[in-house]
Amino acid sequence: MSPGRRQRGKRVAFIAAGIVSSVALASVPGHTVGVVRDTDPPVPAASAGPPVPAAPAVPPAPAAPTESPAAGQKTPAFGAYLDYGPRGVERMKALSRWLGGAELRVGHTYLPGDRWSNIEGAPNFLEKWAEWRKGKDDRLFVLNVPMLERNEEGVGDGEVTRLLRQGAAGDFDEHFRTLGKRLVDLGVPDTVIVLGWEMNGTTYTHRCGPDPESWKKYWNRAVTAMRSVPGQKFRFDFTPSRGRDAVPWTQCYPGDDVVDIIGMDSYDQPRGMSFDEQIKEPYGLQEHIDFAAAHKKPVSYPEWGLFRNGDNEQYMRRMLQWIDEKKPLYNTVTDYCPHGVWQCRSNPDASKVYRELLSGREAVPTDPTGPTPPGKPPGCSPVDLGAWVEQWMGGKLCLRFDWWKAPRGS
Repeated sequence: MSPGRRQRGKRVAFIAAGIVSSVALASVPGHTVGVVRDTDPPVPAASAGPPVPAAPAVPPAPAAPTESPAAGQKTPAFGAYLDYGPRGVERMKALSRWLGGAELRVGHTYLPGDRWSNIEGAPNFLEKWAEWRKGKDDRLFVLNVPMLERNEEGVGDGEVTRLLRQGAAGDFDEHFRTLGKRLVDLGVPDTVIVLGWEMNGTTYTHRCGPDPESWKKYWNRAVTAMRSVPGQKFRFDFTPSRGRDAVPWTQCYPGDDVVDIIGMDSYDQPRGMSFDEQIKEPYGLQEHIDFAAAHKKPVSYPEWGLFRNGDNEQYMRRMLQWIDEKKPLYNTVTDYCPHGVWQCRSNPDASKVYRELLSGREAVPTDPTGPTPPGKPPGCSPVDLGAWVEQWMGGKLCLRFDWWKAPRGS
C-alpha cells in the first residue's frame, strides 16, 4: 500500500556545472523505488515526496465521451494530488488544460508528520493552498493531518500504545487547537481534515491496531480541540485503506458525532485482484459504501490510483464509473508514478481512459498559453531548483533552450 519515497536532492552548487546538472535532472521523469505498502502518501516539507516530472505537453483535448454524466448534471468534485507544496497548486491549471478545461474543484495536500511544529501547520506551508481555496466558493481544500509526530519512523507497537494513551488523555490537544486557529486565520475554516488516515495499516505511528480504544478516544480529543476554535467549520474525514489490512477498519471508527465523511484510500492492488473482487472483498469498496450509508455519512476517495497491476485501463474505467455511480463528496487520484495518469508516463492506456472520461467536465474557460510573465522572455524555460534556492536567487532561473535557432549577428 505504499510507494517508496526519495529523499530531497543534494544541495545545488552555484556554478555552471551544477546548473547544467540541475537542468538535466529536471527533465527526467521520477520513478518510485522500494515499494513496501500500497498507499503511503507523499512526504511533504520536512522530507520531500517523490519527484515528479515536468508538466506534460498539452495536446488538444478529446471530445467528451458518451459515458460522461448528462449535460447539466452536477458531477462529483475531483482533483489530483500533484505535489505537496505550491507546485501542487500551480500544476492544477495545467492538468485542467490537459482535461479540456475540466474544473478541478479539489486541492489536496499533506502536513508533514516528522514533528509537532509541522503538524500544527508551519508558517508558509499552507498559504498558497488557502489562497487557491478562496479563489472560488465551491472549491474544497483537503488536508491530511497526522495524529502523531515521527509518523513514518517505524515506531514500535509498545511506544505507539503509550502515545495513543497520552493522546486519549488530552496531552496533545493544544497542537490541534493551534492547527485549527492557523486554518481559520488563513481564511479556510471549512477545510476537510483527513485525520490519521490509513489507521488500519502498519505504516504510520498514528495507526489504530495496537490500541483501538485509545485511538478512538484520541480521535475524539483531536476533533474536539479543533472544533473549539472560534469560526471553524471543519469537516473530519475518517479514511482507512481498502480491505482488512492489519485490523478491520470498522474497529477504529470513533463515532458519528466526530466524523463528517467516511473515506477510503483504494489503489489497484494486490496483484491479480480484479475490480469486482475489490468491491466484494471484506472491508472493501461495497462495505465502505454500506457502512457510510448506515451511519448517514457521505463518502470520499482521498487517494486512489494504479499500482500492483500496472497500466490497467480496465481498473481506471471501472473506478471512474464507480465514482460516478456512488457520487462521493470528492475524489483525488494520486498523480505520480506508479499510480498516476498525467505526471506518470508509465501508464499510457489508463491515462487515455482517465482523460477521455473526465475531459471537459464542468469546463471553465482557460487560456492555453497565458500571458508571458513579467521579465520572462519568449522561449525561456524556468528551471526548478527548489524553493530555498529560488528564495536565495530572488526568483526562478530561466534558460533559453532555443538559442541555436537565433540568427547570427552580422
